[in-house]
Amino acid sequence: MFVKRFRRLSWFAGLLALTQLTAVAAAADKIAIGYLQTVEKGRLTISVLDQPPKNLGLAGAEVGINDNNTTGRFVGQEFTLDDVRLSPDEDLIPALDKLYEQGVRFFVLDVSADNVLKAADHFDAGDVVIFNAGARDNRLRDEDCRSNVIHTAPSRAILADGLAQYLIWKKWRDWFLVFGSNPADKAWAASLRRAATRYGARIVSEKEYVDTGGARQTDSGHAQVQKQMPVFSQDAEDHDVVVVADESEVFGTYLPYRTWLPRPVTGSAGLQPVSWHPAFEGWGAAQIQNRFAKHAGRRMLGIDMQAWTAIRMVGEAATRTKSADPAKIDAYIKDPGFSIAAFKGQKITLRDWNLQLRQPVLLADGKNVVSVSPQSGFLHQFSELDTLGHDKPETSCKLNK
Repeated sequence: MFVKRFRRLSWFAGLLALTQLTAVAAAADKIAIGYLQTVEKGRLTISVLDQPPKNLGLAGAEVGINDNNTTGRFVGQEFTLDDVRLSPDEDLIPALDKLYEQGVRFFVLDVSADNVLKAADHFDAGDVVIFNAGARDNRLRDEDCRSNVIHTAPSRAILADGLAQYLIWKKWRDWFLVFGSNPADKAWAASLRRAATRYGARIVSEKEYVDTGGARQTDSGHAQVQKQMPVFSQDAEDHDVVVVADESEVFGTYLPYRTWLPRPVTGSAGLQPVSWHPAFEGWGAAQIQNRFAKHAGRRMLGIDMQAWTAIRMVGEAATRTKSADPAKIDAYIKDPGFSIAAFKGQKITLRDWNLQLRQPVLLADGKNVVSVSPQSGFLHQFSELDTLGHDKPETSCKLNK
């Protein structure tokens, strides 16, 4: 008799719990996030192994949504993701407007700097929250900063400083800077020059590699490159390291093992500064790598982590404030006490002067993470992470609309 009564009570308790969960789900605050990404079809890369996966970035956003819902369901919140893929010459405003009409107030963007600014200026400040998860342009954190744009992507200045600190730590002070002829390459080279000056390195030689177009791979390509690269680098002054600025992926990975002098190659090839690396498993990163691999069928790349971080910042703020109000979530994220756990050995916080997320820089080759910056000995009165990129006294950002 006692056993039957206990079973009835257990059944009623389970039914009550299920009813309560159903009621919570029915009354859940829905928080819609839009993910907009520019996708270049038929993009050329030097190696076929560098072809971007089809779900690059989007997979990180999806895992972020799943993680948000894992905690959100306990406070009656549901997170949804709307993804839009744009061609390089496509206007993003119609897509933004369509999502806005559907109730989306949070946008994660992997688009050009010009399109980030276009999106920011399209909306009134306080109405939406925009996350720049892709554009590395320094000007977005400096003279062209906006009060409604939060940057989870590291700037070129942050990446260059992370690399420079390691090269100085290694006492590789004399650099041979090789840069491409495209605008992004020249912008990356400018950040590397700034980092060299900042940390006491000396650029002993510079040389531009002109992009003439044409096929990246041919049957005899390796033989041609083997002859070309030693000659190209022959007239450089003696140097400790070759530093490459090739965001366009035209020539950089041709340099390792082919330079005139036997020197390490860094920058856009060889040892590269990145926000994340698929081999990284330090500080509990194996957890997110395993979740990501189960979802996406591959390891996590930088843009995946940058999108994931943006989604998780919304989730963390929404859960803490118990609100779906964009203004409240935005204010919580921008509060000095806000931080996000991003598997990088320390809590990640936001710079109040330009809304750039502070973050360590991983220095990785093709297989492993070699080091993490900031390096030991590079000190700062507030945060050692502020030794990377434009510090508060250096900024011209006024957080204008």
